[in-house]
Amino acid sequence: MAIWSSDFSLASIPSRKSLPRTSLSISTSHSSSITFSSKRHRILNVNFSNSPSHLLEEAANGVPVIQVPSNSPARQPSPISDLDLTNEFICGLCRVPQTEALAFEYYQKARKQPKFHPDRRTFNLLIRILLKHKQWGSISALVEDFGVFNLFPDRSMCTRLVSGCVKARRFKLAESLLRILATRKGTTAISTFCSAMHGYNKLHMHNCTVSVYDQVRMAGLPLNSGCYRWIMDAYRKMGDTENVLALFLEFESKSWNSLAISVEIYSILLDSLGRAGRAFEAFKYFKEMEKKEIQPNPSIYSSLICSFAGTREVEMAEDLLQKAREKGMVRDSSVFMKLVMMYVEVELVEKTIRIVEAMMEMGLKVPDCILCAVVNGFAKKRGLKASVWAYDQCIFNGCEPGQVTYASIINVYGRLGLFQKAEMVFLEMMEKGFDKCVVAYSNMISMYGKVGRVRDAIRLLAKMKEKGCEPNVYVYNSLIDMHGRRLNLRQVEKVWKEMKRRRVAPDKISYTSIISAYNKARKLDECIRFYEEFKMNRGKVDRALAGIMVGVFSKGSRFDELVKLLQDMKSEGTGLDERLYESALNALRDAGLQVHMKWFEKSFGLKKIDLMEE
Repeated sequence: MAIWSSDFSLASIPSRKSLPRTSLSISTSHSSSITFSSKRHRILNVNFSNSPSHLLEEAANGVPVIQVPSNSPARQPSPISDLDLTNEFICGLCRVPQTEALAFEYYQKARKQPKFHPDRRTFNLLIRILLKHKQWGSISALVEDFGVFNLFPDRSMCTRLVSGCVKARRFKLAESLLRILATRKGTTAISTFCSAMHGYNKLHMHNCTVSVYDQVRMAGLPLNSGCYRWIMDAYRKMGDTENVLALFLEFESKSWNSLAISVEIYSILLDSLGRAGRAFEAFKYFKEMEKKEIQPNPSIYSSLICSFAGTREVEMAEDLLQKAREKGMVRDSSVFMKLVMMYVEVELVEKTIRIVEAMMEMGLKVPDCILCAVVNGFAKKRGLKASVWAYDQCIFNGCEPGQVTYASIINVYGRLGLFQKAEMVFLEMMEKGFDKCVVAYSNMISMYGKVGRVRDAIRLLAKMKEKGCEPNVYVYNSLIDMHGRRLNLRQVEKVWKEMKRRRVAPDKISYTSIISAYNKARKLDECIRFYEEFKMNRGKVDRALAGIMVGVFSKGSRFDELVKLLQDMKSEGTGLDERLYESALNALRDAGLQVHMKWFEKSFGLKKIDLMEE
């Protein structure tokens, strides 16, 4: 409980000369009492109660209690100037929980005394209390006093103070403390700067870490090992590998013997080089580390394996993985994710199954992201049927799919026409609690739309909304396409309005689907209205939309718009296939636009079409 003002004041404390050498308890009219002991005013007990007392009474332990009524002028104590507040008095306030909140108030009054000079113990206790109560204004005033009295708290309290300021985002206060400390050359100063760098790194404010580092350099302070660690880490996060390497070489020249900090420094260096694509250079420092008998930690092995996997160095990545497994240094699933991605890129997708098996052997759970990467990798490099085989293998090995993998395999089954399988997996997914996956719902609704199961699609959409899962643009595109194929323009318009009402921005497929629906119903004006809206939203025409609009403009004898469409396609670099080329050319020929025909043949000749197709 923070009490910064009370009925009790300095005016209620007698002057030092009037204090007896024995313990004395003084109480105000509200029974606010303070008990002093012996010579130096050490506070032993403070008691605040709401029941007033106006009688002189004797305490059970023999300590006299002097009642000072507030309404009695004759009983007013000595003035404040007669009271000699000491460091010990203030420290006594700090040590008692009931009075600690009053300590800074009395410190401010004490510093007005000409002979008062705070000591380090007073500063330490005041900082502890002010940080506890988050009294940042009082802390700011106290920090200024560090320079006034040329005295600082001890090293641990200074580092705690600057760390607390940075954590609470009191950056100006932290800067004030560092600015004052920059004039000192001891270990307290450099430790405080180091703590500030660490704090800024935790907040991902790496530019501020660099700024603090520059202050250290300008002040001529010698960096400790912690400073090297945090500034190297900041440069690593900023992608500045050259500065990381330069600081590492500088650190090496110091010849410090701390193995723990050396491991951390090497870890930062190797990771920075790996991120920069300099995997073999990182490996060189790794070998140097081993020669110095500095034992690598799991993060170093993870960094190296990921580096070689990122550069597609399969043999090096596999060798390091084997060594790491032998030493029990593989604990990060991101390593296996990198290896899976590497095998997919180099078309060794069969080895991704081995990665899954290796994780199971090591007792590591296979994350959903890795399982999904394996399934999608097979689909990309070996086809949809191979993807189903990979999924079955992973399930056989004991993997548990998550919603991303479920959504992927549902899509695969749908594209293969295995609708019953897709429904079984979808139901299994729902039973396991993954009932808010938009992608899975979208895949199922799209599948129902393609096979004409409109009622099932609408029923699933209602269930999706019931679960609190908002439909996305892909769901709406499937619904528009589904209703458009059946020429149910009323439902198409309804879906479009709902899409706008829910502020789901339509994409190119949305416009292509709705224009296609109205084109099939021969509502050319509606087609042109949606096309103009698409162009107003800065949409770029692709071949699918162009094929529809060439027919729309031709049927409506709107050849100016047709020519403008072709010019837009030319400027946007959209190529034509042979069918679209013939359709546009025939439309221009039928309109008798000979000049435009020549321009069209020159711009979209068959030779150019062949090149585009290739």
